[in-house]
Amino acid sequence: MTDLIALADAHCIARKGSEHKLTEARVRELLPQVPGWELAEDGHALVKTFKFKDYYRTMAFVNALAFIANREDHHPDLGVHYDRCVVRFSTHDVGGLSENDFILAAKTERLSG
Repeated sequence: MTDLIALADAHCIARKGSEHKLTEARVRELLPQVPGWELAEDGHALVKTFKFKDYYRTMAFVNALAFIANREDHHPDLGVHYDRCVVRFSTHDVGGLSENDFILAAKTERLSG
């Protein structure tokens, strides 16, 4: 996958076990493909805050993201506030970041854009 469109068009695959945890080099390769996302928790999570005009738009985003996450069977941690939503991806079953986190970050970007 070479760009945001390719990531956003990909689908998640069930990943369990540390062999699916991305190397630091692979994370650094993928990170520029999801603009505005940041590494958190010593590189074990991918995080971004999305801002909205009001609660209604925030909740519309949250509900749409929940639909996508459920369809892909890869779910973010969400911090929902009146005018913003903090989205955090990490793959618990691999102990850090997997390709699925970047796929869903790209899908979230597409949703917000």
